[in-house]
Amino acid sequence: MRYRKIEISTEERAELEKILRTQKSEKRMTLRAEIILLSSEGKSYEEIIEITGGSRVCVAKWRTRFVKDRMEGLRDKYRSGKPKVITAEQEAQVIEKACSKPDGGYTRLSQRLIAKEVGISQTKVHEILKSADLKPHKTEYWCGKSPDPEFNAKMTEIIGLYMNPPENALVLCVDEKTQIQALDRTQPELPLRSGNPRRQTATYKRNGVVSLVAALSVHEGEITAKTMESNTSENFLLFLKSLKKKYPKKELHIIVDNLAVHKHKDIKSWLSRSKHVNIHYTPTYSSWLNQIEIWFNMLTKDVLKGGIWKSKQELVDQIMEYIKTYNLTRAKPFQWTYTGKALKV
Repeated sequence: MRYRKIEISTEERAELEKILRTQKSEKRMTLRAEIILLSSEGKSYEEIIEITGGSRVCVAKWRTRFVKDRMEGLRDKYRSGKPKVITAEQEAQVIEKACSKPDGGYTRLSQRLIAKEVGISQTKVHEILKSADLKPHKTEYWCGKSPDPEFNAKMTEIIGLYMNPPENALVLCVDEKTQIQALDRTQPELPLRSGNPRRQTATYKRNGVVSLVAALSVHEGEITAKTMESNTSENFLLFLKSLKKKYPKKELHIIVDNLAVHKHKDIKSWLSRSKHVNIHYTPTYSSWLNQIEIWFNMLTKDVLKGGIWKSKQELVDQIMEYIKTYNLTRAKPFQWTYTGKALKV
């Protein structure tokens, strides 16, 4: 005997199939999804029972609820019970503990620890914090106001070089990325496959560190870079000299942050003798004005995060290969895309 076929939409089928594919789906939801999909194929109760292992009552229940309430009908209905009474004092305690620095050496208390101290369940703590729109587990970072008294002048100067550079000038953003670790894992990496991410052992071995000094040509997007053993004024000066040699006919405007090696007496002495080379320092605590930081973020995501290297030289080779590929295929000026209100300084 055939039973009435259940008609389902394309969207419903996709959602049901997703439940079946997802390994984290609850077993009861997987059973319900399978019952509906088999019903949409016109399978009889007996066939569905044989395939799923469910009972006749179970199959009838979820067929009926799906026909009535569609996907929502497959979810468990709320079961009322006698709620545990949470006092106003306990709610206040939860909020106070979430918003203040705790004792005992903790930076912040977890919901589990708050629940233990207040004497309620972790679920209730979560509900109280959600109701108060508090998220103590999250931290957001923002650019604080620079204490530099010349902030506006320095910022305006740098942005002016970005927006309207002098004729025959080349604007270069320069900085170092230090202590890049050549990490290898103690066991072979397990590759990405359906249902599982790429997996690495938590244990690793260090094969040395590399420092990188790089320059971004702001209006062309080209990267010039060099690896070095350590970040010293001598190495920085050698890099500046290499930039001057690379662009002999250009007026160089080089933007750097306030790192001590950038202000070393040897650097200042060389600059005083070098025509056509100008250094512009970002305001204090404002290295975000330096566009090379954007590229360093790209390097971290594309190359460094999760990388495995058997030696320091292998890391150096990969970084330099990435830079060569970047210059050939992706190098272009960064575009300002913010469309909101002007930020107050």
